[in-house]
Amino acid sequence: MTKVRNAKRGARGAVTHSRELDAVDRGIIEALQRNGRESFRRIGRELGVSEATVRARFNRLSADSILQVIGVTNPLGLGFEAMAMVGVRTAGAPEPVAEAVGAWEEADYVVVTAGQFDLLVEIVCAGRRELLEVTNRIRSLDGVVSTESFVYLELHKQLYNWGVPEPDHRWQATAKAARRGSR
Repeated sequence: MTKVRNAKRGARGAVTHSRELDAVDRGIIEALQRNGRESFRRIGRELGVSEATVRARFNRLSADSILQVIGVTNPLGLGFEAMAMVGVRTAGAPEPVAEAVGAWEEADYVVVTAGQFDLLVEIVCAGRRELLEVTNRIRSLDGVVSTESFVYLELHKQLYNWGVPEPDHRWQATAKAARRGSR
């Protein structure tokens, strides 16, 4: 079993709290989506702010789990021969199952969903045998009712450059009012 995976790779979870991104934050994110190796100096020049401002904003965006800069690879090209999206149905709350599976190195994407499945889990494995072992581990977890696996045959598109939407001030005003009302 090939275990040359990123043992200490940065797990990126849910954003702990929402906050408004300003034009500088959005500009930094967009610049790094275009080129993750772009220098803070060049980004600052492009945005009209100092390199130190870009560095501080980058650190805050990273600490808040809003931004993570990594090298995106094609797992099939690296020798991982078995990939699948696994739909999981749970009895009760799906979060305990999501937490358990999210700790596994073979799971690179775990989301709680609404609809036919309670969770979607993307699994990347060295081979079909390991994929079977991982799906059996999922099935054996407390709270798992059933699973359905969608084995990947080819990877045609994998992008992470969807940009940063402009804030919807109507929604933000409603959200702020709701937070004030709940205090």
